[in-house]
Amino acid sequence: MKLLFLAVSLLLTSLPTLAQTIPPHTKTGDVVYGRKFGFALTLDVYQPEKPNGCAIIYMVSGGWVSGYSPNTPPIYAPFLERGYTVFSVRHACQPKFTIQEITQDIHRAIRYIRHHAKTWNLDPEKFGISGGSAGGHLSLTMGVQGGPGNPESKDPVDRESSAIQAIACLYPPTDFLNYGKSGEDAVGVGILKNYKAAFGPESDTPEGRQRLGREVSPIYRVSAKLSPTFIIHGDKDELVPIQQAETFVARATAAGVVAKLVVKPGAAHGWPDRQPDYNQFADWFDEHLRGLKK
Repeated sequence: MKLLFLAVSLLLTSLPTLAQTIPPHTKTGDVVYGRKFGFALTLDVYQPEKPNGCAIIYMVSGGWVSGYSPNTPPIYAPFLERGYTVFSVRHACQPKFTIQEITQDIHRAIRYIRHHAKTWNLDPEKFGISGGSAGGHLSLTMGVQGGPGNPESKDPVDRESSAIQAIACLYPPTDFLNYGKSGEDAVGVGILKNYKAAFGPESDTPEGRQRLGREVSPIYRVSAKLSPTFIIHGDKDELVPIQQAETFVARATAAGVVAKLVVKPGAAHGWPDRQPDYNQFADWFDEHLRGLKK
């Protein structure tokens, strides 16, 4: 019960409380993008009145738990008013499923959206991804892992690419083996001990955590192929230390990637008014998906 409470609490920190006027749009709810052990994996589609042909894939995830809201989240307002079609993606949750299994859900969702790009009048080469906390981690994970599908798959969706063309996220974990400082193990232990189920049984031993930590930490797969990446992080975050964003952006920059970090002075893990931050994300997507400059 304590684990569930913490996971839900972390999910709530990824959602702003600010009331926001949301532009006119059409919502298509509960689109099934895959199935997992008989359960449907679903996403919601938010189409603006004048779509610009680009997609923003939003990771609904906090503590690797994915919730549902019947209303349009206010954080989508900056995207919708600029013509982005937003896909609110939900995934299978821990403690039943691990981070590796959850990651496969996101690959599937992106491939599904790309396969049906014509349905939503999308350019399949203009996909952005966003999220906060665990959702930020999954966004970066797709940034470094996304790529070609299996051309021999019987399912045409799985033949599609899961690549992403731009990333913008809030306070993401990036390196579970150096968590806050060099050598600090947080693979389901230490500060993240209450999220052990997300890492699975391999996190039971130091040896297992070392291997697993490299597998699920996006920083170890950074290369020049990573899409333009933007992170906003508070410098008083005790759950996900700002060092996580700093080292990721440094690694990306060294690899020749366009990467940017904005530090929120005095901010902990989540802050009340995040609308200005999502406006910055919309600016980032305008520049790197649409080729617009402010």
